Amino acid sequence: MARIAWIVLPNWKHVEIALTYIYWVWRAVSNVILNKVWIEKTKKIESLSEAELDKIREELKNYIVEWDLRRLVVWNIKRLKEIRSYRWLRHQKRLPVRWQSTKTNAKTRKWKSNTIAWRKK
Repeated sequence: MARIAWIVLPNWKHVEIALTYIYWVWRAVSNVILNKVWIEKTKKIESLSEAELDKIREELKNYIVEWDLRRLVVWNIKRLKEIRSYRWLRHQKRLPVRWQSTKTNAKTRKWKSNTIAWRKK
């Protein structure tokens, strides 16, 4: 099993799909990375050599991924909490943060907080 950015990638997957196991790397980003390092998308992880894995690791250093990005998100939310911003209040209430409508949408964001409230009524 190959380890890239502290994530163990499954051997039986294609490289394009396996790179999406890394936080904040989706298919388009993995395609860009593979095009820059000249590796086929359909190649399996188990068939990659260490040199090819090193090329992918070097290219991923240009992106903020995995733990660095998770830490950055947590710090940003803490900063919003310290200054007591409106966005932090939306985070705290588990509502959509960026001015989305909540009358008909946002069920995936607010279903946990509203299920108990509906029963009480």
